[in-house]
Amino acid sequence: MTPEFRVQLSFQICRSYADLLESTRLVEDLGFTAMFRGDHLLPVDDSDDTITEAWMSLAGLARETRTIQLGTLVSPVTFRNPGLLARTAATVHEMSDGRAEIGMGAGWYVREHEAFGLPLPAWPERFDLLEEQLGIVRSLLAGEHVRQTTAHYSVDATLGPYLRGRRPPPIVVGGEGKPRTVSLAARFSDELNLDQITDVGAIRAAFVRLDAALDAIGRPRDSVVRSTVLPFPADLGQAADTIAAMQDAGVQRFYMRRTSDMPLDRVMTFARRFLA
Repeated sequence: MTPEFRVQLSFQICRSYADLLESTRLVEDLGFTAMFRGDHLLPVDDSDDTITEAWMSLAGLARETRTIQLGTLVSPVTFRNPGLLARTAATVHEMSDGRAEIGMGAGWYVREHEAFGLPLPAWPERFDLLEEQLGIVRSLLAGEHVRQTTAHYSVDATLGPYLRGRRPPPIVVGGEGKPRTVSLAARFSDELNLDQITDVGAIRAAFVRLDAALDAIGRPRDSVVRSTVLPFPADLGQAADTIAAMQDAGVQRFYMRRTSDMPLDRVMTFARRFLA
């Protein structure tokens, strides 16, 4: 089966909306199926440079692109309230005529939390937050009236009839394939992204755990797409071997990561080889 190729744009490209728009239109024209960006409040290189807000920029792209899916990889639960995240994603979904997706994760970047006075709990609590948010966000986006009180949230709300015949925005759970991440992906997500894991054995093991978790709750194994992130390669022959090995391990979707210092020719050459 032919894999799907998407693009993840690095934080350097996301510093400017103009650069983000130019890059997104380029990969859309080349035939990539989606553009995902990170969701951070500060650049992740520890500089004092600027960066665009993730969901505001996706709303702009929703009106200035035509076919490409748009999402975050990933939005951290530490500074995203589940009701606000669901409402924001629903709005981008409507603005893009059904092209929004949501990546959700536990959060990790210490500097942005310290800079803006945001709590960054220990890992176990962050995973508790992720579990609670995934359940709330998935139900809200599905059009349900959610009446739920958890350890951290109390919700009595619906997003209303925003879907208008469209499918809800898919939810991507991103992480390193740890057991709790895989379990949450099986319960709540439409996709498990292994976030730049390139070891084929580790990829295969994570997907075995995912299959077991899906079997345990009675969800079909094909209900969760399996994906990872790779940089755009300089050597296309070596890349073909890597992609084939990862496909054999179960990867169905590749997010090709582009940084600002990467020659455009590398992106275009990849597209000619793998998207033709």
